[in-house]
Amino acid sequence: MTVHLSPRIERIVEDTVRSGEYRSAEEVLSEALSVWQARHTAAEPTGDDRQAAIERLKNFGKTHHLSLGGITIKQLRDEARP
Repeated sequence: MTVHLSPRIERIVEDTVRSGEYRSAEEVLSEALSVWQARHTAAEPTGDDRQAAIERLKNFGKTHHLSLGGITIKQLRDEARP
């Protein structure tokens, strides 16, 4: 695979290799992609995360005496889904 980098990114990669922190451009890019993948994967909520968010919303509403105008949290959640 051939990847074309912008001059700015190419300079960053070259400077990082020159610093001795990494041995090659491939190592720098591999690390960068690993970090991106970890962040991207962590950003996807699980079913447990969703349920915990719903519970926090319910508790917040009860604590602050808020109303959803007659709709349920499930209906609100379903409306928000793309």
